Amino acid sequence: MSDLDVPLRPKRKKVWVDYFVHFRWIVVIFVVLPISFTLYFLTYLGDVRSEMKSFKQRQKEHDENVEKVVKRLKQRNPKKDGLVCTARKPWIAVGMRNVDYKRARHFEVDLSAFRNILEIDKERMIAKVEPLVNMGQISRVTVPMNLSLAVVAELDDLTVGGLINGYGIEGSSHIYGLFSDTVVAYEIVLADGRVVRATRDNEYSDLFYAIPWSQGTLGLLVSAEIKLIHIKEYMKLTYQPVVGNLKEVAQAYTDSFAPRDGDQDNPEKVPDFVETMLYNPTEAVCMTGKYASKEEAKKKGNVINNIGWWFKPWFYQHAQTALKRGKFVEYIPTREYYHRHTRCLYWEGKLILPFGDQFWFRFLLGWLMPPKVALLKATQGEAIRNYYHENHVIQDMLVPLYKVGDALEWVHQEMEVYPIWLCPHRVYKLPVKPQIYPEPGFELQHRQGDTQYAQMYTDIGIYYAPGPILRGEAFDGAEAVRKLENWLIENNGFQPQYAVSELSEKNFWRMFDAELYEQARKKYGAVGTFMSVYYKCKKGRKTEKEVQEAEQAHLETAYAEVDQPMD
Repeated sequence: MSDLDVPLRPKRKKVWVDYFVHFRWIVVIFVVLPISFTLYFLTYLGDVRSEMKSFKQRQKEHDENVEKVVKRLKQRNPKKDGLVCTARKPWIAVGMRNVDYKRARHFEVDLSAFRNILEIDKERMIAKVEPLVNMGQISRVTVPMNLSLAVVAELDDLTVGGLINGYGIEGSSHIYGLFSDTVVAYEIVLADGRVVRATRDNEYSDLFYAIPWSQGTLGLLVSAEIKLIHIKEYMKLTYQPVVGNLKEVAQAYTDSFAPRDGDQDNPEKVPDFVETMLYNPTEAVCMTGKYASKEEAKKKGNVINNIGWWFKPWFYQHAQTALKRGKFVEYIPTREYYHRHTRCLYWEGKLILPFGDQFWFRFLLGWLMPPKVALLKATQGEAIRNYYHENHVIQDMLVPLYKVGDALEWVHQEMEVYPIWLCPHRVYKLPVKPQIYPEPGFELQHRQGDTQYAQMYTDIGIYYAPGPILRGEAFDGAEAVRKLENWLIENNGFQPQYAVSELSEKNFWRMFDAELYEQARKKYGAVGTFMSVYYKCKKGRKTEKEVQEAEQAHLETAYAEVDQPMD
């Protein structure tokens, strides 16, 4: 068997859930889409109402809401009440992982009011926002000013708090890093009710570096100051088809944004935006974008494509036409480009609505898209949720750039999931070691894409039904994820925590670094107040007893190895 041959698997016997999932589009069309549209519209009205208020008034309301959070925390009796968590319903989070820890007894703190843009500071080039501000909301306000967050995650519904405490990436991350790398300051309510502002160089710098990837287990985020950049009205996007084996595709992807001479910080050589989509093991399209002015876009002969219209082809399918058309260039309005994957949820929309990409559906009902992920989760039930865990893959592999070819071959052999999304991002060398970190000594290797201060990684987005499932063969989704996680650990990779994980606690801390995180938990009183990040991400139901026992173990040991002197 060659390296790219996939193993032979026995045929899988269908169960009743298969048929329910096959016809789930009925529920989506008649229930999920109308409710989603209504919620989107009501949210929009609320955002407009907030934007009509002065920044001063919004800040006053923010301060009042922070006081309510402090008061609520001080009402908690640690001996009688459960661990602190937000009052947000478990199914609202965007991601496959259900928030199972909320099934245990817990002490709720309501943060639902924290959804306002507090200030756009054009002098400091900072946006001060609350944690429930989402990407659609912030881009609607900033883009008309020719400003933008340095990293704007593609899906409208993704919130600032989720992208900071969890994981956020975009096609500009090869320049600016992950979403959390663009944050200048955090406003955090600690376990004891103190409100602190953490920056990279003040007395709370350890907290500043520990917050990303902490899943809200160090304190309650109530606002963040995030870096803004100057932008232009259009994105000049170049579509470059690539044909070859997976290693050749990986090299073409690398060459699209990483100069071979190592001049990675030269804007003349490095595009503003990058992504690549693989449609099968031998065909891909590399896309590179440069900001362009309205005057340039409207010059005679240039093609403007308003991809944001509801009846337009889904973006990933539009990009795929480059495989037949050859290389081409077009100009896309910047905000529409930012959210290019929202309407079809990358390509998950094809499984949710098999005919959703057809012209008749796009024209008649495309304006209802996308369905809210939260509603999809709320209407799926336990049986369907387990079905997706076993027969579907929604994972991101964060791997060093030079290992992308190896990772693609591994994914093909073990999962056969296509399309695949590739998006590069920097992992910075910092004065401390947070949960994710570059490989030791990477700067001495002078590899393509790396600099002296950051190692280039790539997000390999694997979202779809695996090939074996599509062919009606047996497939063990949990085992496949375990193999994926082991591969990442062995290859200095990371797995975003929004995904369903099979990691044991030992392997979790083999993948991520515990030292700074656990020091911050003890120093700022999070142990015994907020659940640990591993237990919060752990798959499966959690009873009150399990939660108490896990937290007691932390109180007694508090990762004793962290306290041991370094060799």
